[in-house]
Amino acid sequence: MTANCANKLPDIFGSMVFDDRAMRQRLPKETYRALRNTIENGKKLDVNIANVVANAMKDWAVERGCTHFTHWFQPMTGVTAEKHDSFISASSDGSVIMEFSGKELVKGEPDASSFPSGGLRATFEARGYTAWDPTSYAFIKDRTLCIPTVFYSYSGEALDKKTPLLRSMEALNRQALRILRLFGNEGVRRVVTTVGPEQEYFLVDKALYRQRRDLVFCGRTLYGAKPPKGQELEDHYFGAIKPRVSAYMKELDEELWKLGILAKTEHNEVAPSQHELASIYTSTNAATDHNQLVMELMKNVADRHGLVCLLHEKPFAGVNGSGKHDNWSLSTDAGQNLLEPGDSPQENAQFLLFLAAVIQAVDDYQDLMRVSVASAGNDHRLGANEAPPAIVSIYLGDVLTGILDSIESGTPYDPQSAGELRVGVHVLPRFPKDATDRNRTSPFAFTGNKFEFRMLGSSFSISGPNIVLNTIVAESLGRFADTLENADDFDGALHDLIRRIIREHRRIIFNGNSYSDEWKREAEKRGLLNLRTTPEALPCFVSPKNIALFTRHQIFTETEMRSRYEILLESYAKTLAIEAQTMLEMSRKEILPAVNAYVKDLTAAALAKQSFDRELGCVMERELLGRLSELEGGVYRRTELLEEQLRRLGELPSAKEQADFCAGALFAAMQELRAAADELESLTGKAYWPFPTYGELLFNI
Repeated sequence: MTANCANKLPDIFGSMVFDDRAMRQRLPKETYRALRNTIENGKKLDVNIANVVANAMKDWAVERGCTHFTHWFQPMTGVTAEKHDSFISASSDGSVIMEFSGKELVKGEPDASSFPSGGLRATFEARGYTAWDPTSYAFIKDRTLCIPTVFYSYSGEALDKKTPLLRSMEALNRQALRILRLFGNEGVRRVVTTVGPEQEYFLVDKALYRQRRDLVFCGRTLYGAKPPKGQELEDHYFGAIKPRVSAYMKELDEELWKLGILAKTEHNEVAPSQHELASIYTSTNAATDHNQLVMELMKNVADRHGLVCLLHEKPFAGVNGSGKHDNWSLSTDAGQNLLEPGDSPQENAQFLLFLAAVIQAVDDYQDLMRVSVASAGNDHRLGANEAPPAIVSIYLGDVLTGILDSIESGTPYDPQSAGELRVGVHVLPRFPKDATDRNRTSPFAFTGNKFEFRMLGSSFSISGPNIVLNTIVAESLGRFADTLENADDFDGALHDLIRRIIREHRRIIFNGNSYSDEWKREAEKRGLLNLRTTPEALPCFVSPKNIALFTRHQIFTETEMRSRYEILLESYAKTLAIEAQTMLEMSRKEILPAVNAYVKDLTAAALAKQSFDRELGCVMERELLGRLSELEGGVYRRTELLEEQLRRLGELPSAKEQADFCAGALFAAMQELRAAADELESLTGKAYWPFPTYGELLFNI
């Protein structure tokens, strides 16, 4: 950051956001109060109020150089979408004026026919709508006013990732308020989930990137022999940031701060050329919007620095891939963190009840947790000794686990304590946030006053995992409220409930090394799921149990769920098919011709030596030519086999059959072709190899 920017940071932060400060300054008091009522209580905004807001928003944007606006939405592609319209309107005298109406602010109509719908609509049915989400502030990007919106079909089904997220936040709010009322808390009006995402990514040189069609088309390397050095020396993690990367990070911070994004921490990650950015917590809806912008700006800013930002979960084999840690918590509108133990018996009991709700939720819906992080890219990471396994478990640490053990058994936690530890009667032993070490191998770890969901892939929208977390915890809280609202003895019923939940769901708690083979065997004994691939996991989404869950809380209709299931299956199969087709092109057009050229020159060299002097030895040439010819033939045969598998894929009728085939036969054929080609790379002269190697990509910034 420049000194000038540092001095003006308070003015820069949020300068491109039509936030509460801008609204207070520019809106009439009555209009401002009406809009806040809409934001905080979900009240419908009168069209006259919408017109005033729209005009103020337009004036604010025009002052900052905007001529266009867009409804910014999040379709099922995993990235954002936008259609730009200008503020220009024709005047009666032939001139133009700048206008923006409440109708244009509140509702838009982009063409929905080319977005994934999972069979919700026929291709020729194009109508879709966007509707303003006033709980997420409008902002300026690329000199365009961006209005965050939901996206839905002509018949009313959600076609995006924001709509069900907002529904899940409302469901959790309803059930959490029921619990708080039982503890006598009448002042809290709203409970919100908060998230602080940690984003991992790779940076590579743009000129080298452009020479690799696998990176261009797929975002990951499909070929590549391991370099002499990778991450073995562990010298990159938290190491000094290189000047070129530092300049990139500083500009990225400035761009994010202008958009009101609380970018806080940045550092080198484990693998060479890998880095991480973390943001301060904010509401889940805002955090989701912000993380989409973070990923977009990472790429755009990198381009200005002659770099490319890779967000694929596994861009390089043999070194760590990139994840995204979703730090999730619950807070009231009064600022109380409901996952932080308090000092009074009442606060402690309340904390334990919310903790028990999370434990039950994750155990009952471990399949949905796994589905929420399922993708072709993430399958490369999970369980690869660099990320949590595909088995979902909870880490609580020794102190908190010991407290739960005491509650379950009815014995004192502290040997010096007298009598039974009873929830709501004795004060919960206060424990510091760092009472136990962090467990970086756990998929879902309690870290003092929040849970860190570590299974997400780098390219993920955090919407899906948080929809699941919000909904399953809402389900548990609702069950708890049903029990406690009808209890004659609240304290007794509360104690019995927490004790029962610990006893029935302790199998999901594991404080050890989740990377170990021993844990996989132990998890199987406990009856925990191990859904290793995306096609294995996805059918769980539409199981009767999970359809009942989401429809009961009005997060999805069954139709919306089945459409998403089809979209996810199709996305997986399409991703693998694109990768396989790219491998074919690289093999036929680059690798085999390059090796042929090397073989030709080696042969010519051997013949020249023999022609010059028959006594000169050609051992190296003969043995290397033999090995190269053998491997070249193997690459050719495996290329033909991969093409045959792609043909077979195209003949399969259903998305599920295609996804299963991709995870099995197609992926195996890709791996076999890669293994042979990577060995060829290690034997082929550097001048002949047709694209940059791992060593050049990872150590050339």
